Amino acid sequence: MSGELRPNLVALQTIVYREVRRFLRIWPQTLLPPAITMVLYFVIFGRLIGARIGEMGGFSYMEYIVPGLIMMSVITNAYGNVVSSFFGAKFQRSVEELLVSPVSPHIILIGYVIGGVLRGLAVAAIVTMLSLFFTHLTLHHLGITVLVIFLAATIFSLCGFVNAVYARNFDDISIIPTFVLTPLTYLGGVFYSIHLLPPFWQVVSLANPILHMVNAFRYGILGVSDIHIGTAVVFMLGATAVLYLVCIRLLVSGRGMRQ
Repeated sequence: MSGELRPNLVALQTIVYREVRRFLRIWPQTLLPPAITMVLYFVIFGRLIGARIGEMGGFSYMEYIVPGLIMMSVITNAYGNVVSSFFGAKFQRSVEELLVSPVSPHIILIGYVIGGVLRGLAVAAIVTMLSLFFTHLTLHHLGITVLVIFLAATIFSLCGFVNAVYARNFDDISIIPTFVLTPLTYLGGVFYSIHLLPPFWQVVSLANPILHMVNAFRYGILGVSDIHIGTAVVFMLGATAVLYLVCIRLLVSGRGMRQ
């Protein structure tokens, strides 16, 4: 058993090391832009617009939007890391070497996902530190906060993997983030409470998966949420399991990779 386990562990360590080194080596493209973008959000939405809005959910508007902005940075960066990295490997045909190697498909997938999660967490840490220059944050529930941020990063790392598998060119890896991910993020309760919406649109908003993640994370930080936390966590656990099985199926079949 140890003879089979050790090569897989070495392969996992190698993939994760490569992924982390990749986004750290080009940090002006991977870590700096989201930090600058979030600072602009803090200044424009938090300070300038927030001063006119006042309170929301019992907190200042700046405090209210910070958890959502942190989650938004986690989602976009975890997704972007995996979709660009795996598609790059597929484009260069280096992924074929992985597929024909004795490395388990589970190890390959977990390695890429860990890379995406670590980039998402790195950006989240940067954004959180920057937010402290604009407002004061408390931690209402550490367990929920950690669980939600890891699940969200994992879910969108898996989504990025699916996008990379089906992408045929570099334009295809930007279609989903532009036309699906960005609208869902902005309509996911980052900047507002869904209680401000008419009843019909409140119900419609519940179909947005990002709404559950943002509100669960906001609950972990501030202790307030527009939805039931148990529902959000169960949804994220289920989404993680389903997406993982889909990704493994794609890896085993070699669809979109053996060309």
